[in-house]
Amino acid sequence: MKSVYTKFAIIIVVIAVFVIMAVPPKEKIKLGLDLKGGIHLVLKVQTDDAVRAVTDQAILQLRSDFKEKNIKVEKIKRIGVKEISIEGYDSMAEDQILAILKEGGFQNWNYNVSAGKIILTLKPNAEVKIRDQAVEQAKETIRNRVDQFGVAEPVIQREGLTGQSERILVELPGVEDPARVKNLIKSTAVLELKIVVDGPYASKEKLLEKYNGKVPDDMEVVPGISKDGSREYYLVKKVAAVTGMDLRDARVGQDKYGAPAVSFRLKREGAKKFEKVTREHKGERLAIILDGIVQSAPVINDVIYDSGIIEGHFTYESANDLALKLRSGSLPASIRYLEERTIGPSLGADSIKKGLKAMLIGLLLVVFFMIFYYKLSGVNAVIALLLNIVIIMGALAYFRATLTLPGIAGIILTIGMSVDANVLIFERIREDLRLGKTPKAAVDEGFKKAFITIFDANITTVIAAVFLFQFGTGPIKGFAITLIIGILASMFTAVYVSRAIFDLIFALKKRVETLSI
Repeated sequence: MKSVYTKFAIIIVVIAVFVIMAVPPKEKIKLGLDLKGGIHLVLKVQTDDAVRAVTDQAILQLRSDFKEKNIKVEKIKRIGVKEISIEGYDSMAEDQILAILKEGGFQNWNYNVSAGKIILTLKPNAEVKIRDQAVEQAKETIRNRVDQFGVAEPVIQREGLTGQSERILVELPGVEDPARVKNLIKSTAVLELKIVVDGPYASKEKLLEKYNGKVPDDMEVVPGISKDGSREYYLVKKVAAVTGMDLRDARVGQDKYGAPAVSFRLKREGAKKFEKVTREHKGERLAIILDGIVQSAPVINDVIYDSGIIEGHFTYESANDLALKLRSGSLPASIRYLEERTIGPSLGADSIKKGLKAMLIGLLLVVFFMIFYYKLSGVNAVIALLLNIVIIMGALAYFRATLTLPGIAGIILTIGMSVDANVLIFERIREDLRLGKTPKAAVDEGFKKAFITIFDANITTVIAAVFLFQFGTGPIKGFAITLIIGILASMFTAVYVSRAIFDLIFALKKRVETLSI
């Protein structure tokens, strides 16, 4: 009798804990996008941009190393996104150049010498790593932006296998201004500070007249917007002196006219580079480029150390959004929308209503069948089933899992699977009763013989659900989570709770002649 009371004490404590975790359900259990409404986006990270940026940084490093070693090279240019060509050097300097490539931090590059030219190619494993890191960084940057924007319980995850997929799934429940959030997510917010070589001019053709219509290899043409709103063009150094990677902080401020602007501060290394560049190019113009557009190009009147200001035609809201994007970090590459869906909350309310209705109907049918077929023993299974649902809700609240429509389907499936375990046990008990065993012996044998079958069936389902969770997207994950929790809960309720109820019956009655099963 003592052991029975211990079992029930454990059951009461477990159920009480899950009830406390689940109450109040409206506050504790999160609703997914399909139930609450919001936007669903699938983004593709253009990882070529990240590879190109690494190549450009390598070119900057080469120029610096060659200058330090007093090696004269006519041309260092990028070919495609992952190749560098070094041309026009003295043959006597070739060994020095190769020594720099071998010892100067270019281990991720293959290189070969041909006809007075050295071609560097990014190694395949290094390229894969850069692309993978670009997607991971983009995912975290998007998460930081969304968190600062104030979207509650977003789903931001990578689709497919790490190192292969360039897609990111973003689900934002309850978003009231989808257009602003989309702009916040998509904007690359790549900040670059580049020395202006020439410009501005009203047209690209006018700008390139003195260069025979061609852009020099180490330069590029960048568009800007003049004060009157017309387009203008600048010729700037291709490699940035300072980038958004060097930023420490960005806040909304004011320009000299009192209009909204964005002030920024640089990290230690960035400040050193900024000081060096402004010292060497005093009197020249510095283009402040954001996402490939010149925001302003002030003259460097003095050495600048660790701070600056971005001026433009900003409203307070747009300046605040820009500061937010710069603080959260620039995207390592541009992104493209592959899929976009906006789900209204009315659809979510209708989904909740229909989902709960389906769950209730399924529950009532199962309860009716168990009581009709197994009589009072069916009540045992019904109690276990109800406790199973309580445990699922408490677990969803504790793990802060998101309840989706497929998640409700998972709960409905669990209702059937949880009584399936009871059916296996009850049928085993029936067989033993037909063989003439006493009710207690039949119950003992029924639970003992059915356990292996129940465990085998449930563990294989859990394994499948784990893979669904690992590789599935938001709705699939919701289904997998509720299925895993439901199966583990059913193991506890069908085997432990049901057995405890039978043990209580045997303990309360001195002699049990029959079972209503």
